[in-house]
Amino acid sequence: MKKLFSRSLLRAAAITSWFYVLANSSTFPVSADQTVELNGAAGGKRFDGIGAVSGGGATSVLLKDYPEPQRSQVLDLLFKPKFGASMSTLLVEVPGDANATQGAEPSHMHTRDDLNYSRGYEWWLMREAKKRNPDLTLDACAWGCPGWVGNGNFWSQDMCDYYVKWIQGLKSVYSLDLDAIGCRNEKGVSKDFAKKFRATLDANGLESVRIHAFDNWDKKKFDWVRGMTNDPALRKAVAILSNHTMADIPTPPDVLKLAEEYGKPIWNTEEHVYKKGFDCEISMVQAFNENFLHSGVTKIVSWYLVGSVYPMEPYSFDPAAMIANSPWSGNYFTREVLWGYAHYGQFSKIGWIYLNGACGKLNDGGSFVTLKSPGKDYSVILETKGAKTVQNVTFTVSGGLSTGKLCVWHSDAKEQFVQQAGIKLKNNSFTITLAPDSVYSISTTSGQQKGSFENILAETKFPFPYYETFDEYSAQKQFGYLPHYTADIAGIFEIAERPDKTGQCLRQVVAQKPQSWAPEWMPYTIIGDEHWQDYEVSADIYLDNGGWAGVMGRVNNVGDGYGCAPKGYYLRLATNGVCTLIAINGKAGELDLGDKEHQAALLAAGNTGEKGEKQMVAGIVKNFDVNQWHNVKLQFVGITITGFVDGVPVLSTTNNAFSHGMAGLVTSDNKTRNTACFDNLLINAVGAATPKPTVFNKKQTPIYK
Repeated sequence: MKKLFSRSLLRAAAITSWFYVLANSSTFPVSADQTVELNGAAGGKRFDGIGAVSGGGATSVLLKDYPEPQRSQVLDLLFKPKFGASMSTLLVEVPGDANATQGAEPSHMHTRDDLNYSRGYEWWLMREAKKRNPDLTLDACAWGCPGWVGNGNFWSQDMCDYYVKWIQGLKSVYSLDLDAIGCRNEKGVSKDFAKKFRATLDANGLESVRIHAFDNWDKKKFDWVRGMTNDPALRKAVAILSNHTMADIPTPPDVLKLAEEYGKPIWNTEEHVYKKGFDCEISMVQAFNENFLHSGVTKIVSWYLVGSVYPMEPYSFDPAAMIANSPWSGNYFTREVLWGYAHYGQFSKIGWIYLNGACGKLNDGGSFVTLKSPGKDYSVILETKGAKTVQNVTFTVSGGLSTGKLCVWHSDAKEQFVQQAGIKLKNNSFTITLAPDSVYSISTTSGQQKGSFENILAETKFPFPYYETFDEYSAQKQFGYLPHYTADIAGIFEIAERPDKTGQCLRQVVAQKPQSWAPEWMPYTIIGDEHWQDYEVSADIYLDNGGWAGVMGRVNNVGDGYGCAPKGYYLRLATNGVCTLIAINGKAGELDLGDKEHQAALLAAGNTGEKGEKQMVAGIVKNFDVNQWHNVKLQFVGITITGFVDGVPVLSTTNNAFSHGMAGLVTSDNKTRNTACFDNLLINAVGAATPKPTVFNKKQTPIYK
């Protein structure tokens, strides 16, 4: 029978002294007591860790640009044991030059004959994570790959070799061993590929790298497992059964049975909890618990790690454990969900076990799991999401488990990850009183803390005016070939030597369409502040591979996460001297579109080589030379938009489709993908004099030494 909660009942029922946790629960009834046995000799499945994904989009792109010590502080809060999230595993995207939600990351092999282990930032991130926690495990998977792979066929021997080269570089250059790898993210099943991949790994001395498969999310995601029964080669190839979003679609009972029969652990390689505030934290812990209880999952990795993307990009805040999207200011902040990771990460280690008989549902709402160390230690992680009663749970302790004092940490909507008074066992048992909508970690371990840093820098606006000459990146490899602050949405814009050998520039380097996870638009990269309204954006452009290239402005959207056609304007200059201004309204196509293939509306066009009806001034560039640098500028003044080539206006129009947005650079992607060079990127007030080049913080050190 339930009865109203009273203070006298609390004193009788609870052993702990942290009454203030329940101070606001006086209107909740109290449920009947529940007893759980903790038997250290009961055995259980191996715990393979909790963590998050870097990738599946260029999710960490701005983190690399943070100054010290702020960059290290972010990394400490994510990976340092018993400090912040204390993640025990990290899954990264194997970059493939292709958009994978928010953007694209540079491949180690742009072409079949290319190999470079310094591109991008995932190598750096893995090394930094491992430096903080040597016990952390490393996992990886590709979302897409370069177009040359398999001549357009991802499930090919080329892709097996591509993976192997990446793993070898991780080891030879960064001294890191990869623990596991997927086949491809959310793109179906290829049993033959898994077998081929296993054979290729083994032939290259990578027998210890386990394959997990097939990382899908739909209702049929586990159907392929049933085929293992009559396929011993597949059973040998795939060490781990892995899929996504088991909180939504659990593992079927017969697959659980097969996994047990074949000794295959089940991993969730992408859990999705897209919520705000404390609801995200408690829902994450609930998902972690229920992934094991309902789906047999022993490793849970959430998408994604840190929100180091521009705020206007899709999923820029809600899934991430932290937000670090302002490297020019050094500002960052944690989200409540980070402390949900901490409720697991600070109380467990990979190699512990889920203790049999000590994991389950709370009688009146919520769940719990018990993780046991190889020795005597244990931790119980509980959540009471949606509970309507105060619950008293008694745990009896036996089987060689520690009977020492227990620490207790608590989170609710008002305050996250707060240590409570400890609990002493009496007659080998203890009782805890659980408030509704709370998270608890109870453990025999010690040393936990709510890590933080003093004097967090205030957020400031993106520097304006902004003038980037790219000459400060002479040691290109040290920066991963990527400049500060650009975010490649499609294509790859790398630091390169100018064709005239007079310094550095930015070059779109991918000459062949990749095999992208998501539909791609033109190659483009963005930079700046989405609130900019009236301004000029210009760049020197060198068309080195035909087609056209240009600048973008008032970009206020880059797609919904699956597809990356933007919203905004772009001014393009082609090799035939034609200069064109276009408005692009994303894939929704709300404008009166002229170019259905790319959902673009032709606003105005001028020809820089000969007269034309829409040309403001005739003969702007007489004898247009494609083998020279040309400056292209896009100017916004209210609804008036003007395009310039080499300082001379070539076209103008009025349009009110977009009033604000970021700047960017873009190249063509028609029958072939065009490379092009960009230099002297300038974002300035309308009509203002050219400023001195932007000076970066000296503490914004390169990611590679």
